[in-house]
Amino acid sequence: MKVFANYLPQFHQIPENDQYWGKGFTDWVSCKNAKPLFSGHQQPKKPLNDNYYSLDNVEAIRWQAKLAKKYGISGFAIYHYWFHDGLNLLTTPPTLIRENKDIDIEYFFIWDNKSWKKTWSALTGGESWTGDVRASTKTEVLAELVYGREKEWKAHFNYLLPFFKDDRYLKIDNKPVFALFTTYKAYDTLMEMWEYWNKLAKENGFNGVEILSRADYKQKEFANQFIYTPFAPVTIGDYVRQKVKRIIGKGKVKKYDYDSVWKRILKVSKKVGKNTTLSGFVDFDDTPRRGNNGNVVVGATPEKFEKYFSKLLDIAKSKGNDVVLLTAWNEWGEGCYLEPDTINGYEYLKALKRAIDQN
Repeated sequence: MKVFANYLPQFHQIPENDQYWGKGFTDWVSCKNAKPLFSGHQQPKKPLNDNYYSLDNVEAIRWQAKLAKKYGISGFAIYHYWFHDGLNLLTTPPTLIRENKDIDIEYFFIWDNKSWKKTWSALTGGESWTGDVRASTKTEVLAELVYGREKEWKAHFNYLLPFFKDDRYLKIDNKPVFALFTTYKAYDTLMEMWEYWNKLAKENGFNGVEILSRADYKQKEFANQFIYTPFAPVTIGDYVRQKVKRIIGKGKVKKYDYDSVWKRILKVSKKVGKNTTLSGFVDFDDTPRRGNNGNVVVGATPEKFEKYFSKLLDIAKSKGNDVVLLTAWNEWGEGCYLEPDTINGYEYLKALKRAIDQN
């Protein structure tokens, strides 16, 4: 069984983010500016030894991959930001992985197929994270997603093809794995695109493309799905929420209990079929991005994480699953990361390794 950790490539400067959020913006800016919003709230979260890396530096990626492999991670599920032919953002980290064959890590793409909107509340006073369906329709569109037709689909496939051909890119039955966050808005278009990609993939020596769609009750799903945690259970089943606590002004920080969230994840994971890739999470706190409109999971410890993730691996094994996802490797702006920090050091990584070794 392989564990793939979700991987955010937002930690390097690009002209578009300079334009959208101010010169020099990366996700580290949100992290450094975070503030505690209630008693006991641990913010800002800081990487151990002030390791505020930049992912346009291949040595930073080598460090990540070596650390991940040491503690049992097989690969990275890298967020992919293709908007249309001519606008494809945050491409440097996966390109560096592809071009440097000595980086010993598997990977595949998760396409965050939504438009980017100027809605990061901690920076702009907006309602929610970029592209979210809950965001105000009046917010400024920064990068518009345009699916197009076969001409555009081919351009997207041709960009992906060198990655697909990489021996480290995850494949199932000689099909490169490619995940989609959102399908319900453009299901018919995405199905047509997938059929066209299958044709192109077969022309290039593959058996097709293995599409995973995010499991969500709103969506017309593909045959194979993946669960995205910690908040996927909101849309799959009932969700146990702690009391919502008003902090300041109009904003509210929503607080969730770590044990309750994990128990819900395990309950849902037992119910889904073998065609659903299971997923766990480390911790969660997106107040660096959303401020008082954020969500915080409280009560996490490395010991609890080890216990729950081990149970998730047991469930996956019983279903015959080959891959389990973990949110996340480096989602610092959402308080969801395995990389060592000043609070827990390497303890979550050690807990992960113990859970994997038990299975």
